[in-house]
Amino acid sequence: MAFHLTGIYIVALAKGRVLELGAGTGLNLPYYYPHISVVLTEPDSTMLSKARSRLRRVWAYRQESPAVVQADAQHLPFRDGSFDAVVGTLVFCTVPDPLAGLKETYRVLQPGGSLLLLEHVRAPWRLISFLQDAITPLWRRLAGECHPNRDTLSVVEAAGFHSLRVRRLLGGLLLEITAKRMT
Repeated sequence: MAFHLTGIYIVALAKGRVLELGAGTGLNLPYYYPHISVVLTEPDSTMLSKARSRLRRVWAYRQESPAVVQADAQHLPFRDGSFDAVVGTLVFCTVPDPLAGLKETYRVLQPGGSLLLLEHVRAPWRLISFLQDAITPLWRRLAGECHPNRDTLSVVEAAGFHSLRVRRLLGGLLLEITAKRMT
């Protein structure tokens, strides 16, 4: 339940023209404010089909329906500075090259735009991080390329984002990250 409420909080921070990365089956759709312009991306065609179905049910009463685009975070088909905010919930654990994905995210954000993430990350405790490293090869195969041992916060910083605000949940296993594109 904490994951769900935190995801709602991250989505509620989004304003203006919003890009959601790795929208999956569209679970976040009900939580966008009505006046928000949303574009959903998802690389998996099966998930995308489910997101479109959810979209028809959840957004039927709204004037403008979100665009749904098959794309991965590393290759976004949008112009530079196209979005005011980019949202990702539990997404960068599966991106093959998270730095490339976050650099693309930076590119499509306009200066001053917000990056809004909810991510599970590498544990801050040696024993747990050792276990994460040990299970990652099997876990990737079972859970759609999910890497439970990623240090996503460092990658966000390496991609050039600033004004980071980080809220640590579950002792630091789950992070809410808000950041800005400065230039």
